[in-house]
Amino acid sequence: MKHITLTTALVATAAASPLAAQNRIDGQSPDAPELAAYGTLPVGVRQFEFVNPDQIDIVSVAGGAGTPGNPPRYDRPLTVEMWYPAAADATGETKFNTFLRDGTTEVTLEGRAMRDAAPAEGDEAFPLLMLSHGFPGNRFLMSHLAENLASKGYVVASIDHTDSTYRDQSAFGSTLVNRPLDNIFVLNQMAQLNNTAGSGFTGLIDTDNTGLVGYSMGGYGAIVTAGGGVTETSVGYPWGGPNGTLGIHQAGSDTHEALPDARIKTAVAIGPWGMNAGFWDAEGLAGIDIPMLFIAGSEDATSLYENGVRAIWEGATSVDRALLTFDGGGHNTVAPIPAPEESFYYNDRLRFNVSEHYTDEVWDTVFMNNVGQHFLTAWMDRELKGDVDKGAYLNLLARGGDGTWSVNDDGTLRDDHTYWKGFAEGTADGLRYEVLQAAPAPVPLPASVWMMAFGLAGLSVLKRRARRAAA
Repeated sequence: MKHITLTTALVATAAASPLAAQNRIDGQSPDAPELAAYGTLPVGVRQFEFVNPDQIDIVSVAGGAGTPGNPPRYDRPLTVEMWYPAAADATGETKFNTFLRDGTTEVTLEGRAMRDAAPAEGDEAFPLLMLSHGFPGNRFLMSHLAENLASKGYVVASIDHTDSTYRDQSAFGSTLVNRPLDNIFVLNQMAQLNNTAGSGFTGLIDTDNTGLVGYSMGGYGAIVTAGGGVTETSVGYPWGGPNGTLGIHQAGSDTHEALPDARIKTAVAIGPWGMNAGFWDAEGLAGIDIPMLFIAGSEDATSLYENGVRAIWEGATSVDRALLTFDGGGHNTVAPIPAPEESFYYNDRLRFNVSEHYTDEVWDTVFMNNVGQHFLTAWMDRELKGDVDKGAYLNLLARGGDGTWSVNDDGTLRDDHTYWKGFAEGTADGLRYEVLQAAPAPVPLPASVWMMAFGLAGLSVLKRRARRAAA
């Protein structure tokens, strides 16, 4: 397990010396897998301020305002950072400012995306990806994924989920209730940008081919948005959605049935939270109706693995899905940017070293990011662009270390070569990639009989599939 051995020492060195940290988000490990490399397109980045009108004010409800069935409402602000293919001659600043996990320390990061660069010219529309951070987090936490994928022909919208960022962390119920609603609202705003003359992005964003990527609580939101309805028990948690407000996402409810959007074709959940706290059961997970890739560390102490992420993957029985596992990895697998130099200090209020929010105890962050970029490129290209050749990067032995490296002197592969495609010798050790297929389609039955046999969630999937086919 080459990287586990090497990177333990690297992390220990970084923890001892902030000079080992870096404030670039575009790192490429010398042994990064093939598809992690940046694409050929220049990338621009732009900030947008949106307002979702007349939303339930969960923070006020949690504070005691309103009554069940009559909660206070407000116009919900959302900041979105959008990365996009830029014009060939575009220019712009590549540094940007953001805040650390402590919510007070502002730092300067640098990548390759150019601030406010002119968008790409021509008639090509690029699939949309939406990124949803953890609790707390912010829209820049997965910026390494955003600009990397934008360079390969995607428009990427990363959401600052109000009440869930480092700067405004508030009632947890807001995260539970609002994440899926934020996702759909931002999707609609991206469609409006694409369809509005004079927006600067007219015809650039293919919202009919959208992918959703969520980390931790963003993974929870991705699962709900994809059709995974929550349990009745979780709706009643006193620490959850106040006054039953989470009921809009309960499996089988009319509101949840109306939530999944046919424009969202696939989702990726990185360390998704919720199974560990009883938010899903077999019926709720069976409601997921789009292909999903799950990514996790086997030692995730936040979302858990066997009884957390892996159990979600196993339970999403209605769809084809895959699980990428970093053996020994924790909750910070793949998603966070490398720890900024200024994060290497102990925060008395948080009672931990802030760098721990970004690093893994075992795996090197840059290499993990590169593996994530590689797999998301293959997955999204196949699911959203119809690139069947990318399937070869996803048709793998379950354990990376079980592959045989067999190459001729001229670099061509021998017939007995079974090592993971795109990975150099030894670099897939410690990684697993497992695939499960959707359960066979049931024999056609009247809706009433189908519901009795397979439950509300199963019937819901059948109805949603019909809607998607019609769309």
